[in-house]
Amino acid sequence: MSLNVKTRKVDGVVVVDMSGRLTIGEPVLLLRETLRVQVNDGSKKFVLNLGDVSYIDSSGLGELVSAYTTVRNKQGDVKLLNLTAKAKDLLQMTKLLTVFDVYDDEAENLRVEFSRTRLAEVRGSRTHRTPVPRRPTGFEGQESHRTLLTSKLAIIGK
Repeated sequence: MSLNVKTRKVDGVVVVDMSGRLTIGEPVLLLRETLRVQVNDGSKKFVLNLGDVSYIDSSGLGELVSAYTTVRNKQGDVKLLNLTAKAKDLLQMTKLLTVFDVYDDEAENLRVEFSRTRLAEVRGSRTHRTPVPRRPTGFEGQESHRTLLTSKLAIIGK
């Protein structure tokens, strides 16, 4: 089963409805091309509806990250919608749940997005995002660990 992609615009937000398998090859290329066209047309807000995506492999996961990076570099935003249990587990294991905003309800997603947009318009500035605290990656303090290890090796004469 391949990937089917349909796009629709809801008040300036591009909703990308996907169904099938997001895997290496044509499915990943289809998603990449779909988003590229929308970004080139000036769209900056995307909601990727993954509710009917039955499987995501490493290439599909990489494409989600690539889409996020591309859109964020253009001062846009990508949010995920209707993750299946498998997709949520995959994003949890890879720590990508800390990167993406994830919603289970499209109306709630769009309501939150629109309220932020309207608030920014009223203030006359870009929407302020509260920073999310970073979760430990396991590399914190690695430099001090190296220094400690080097000093211990120097003590024992190696």
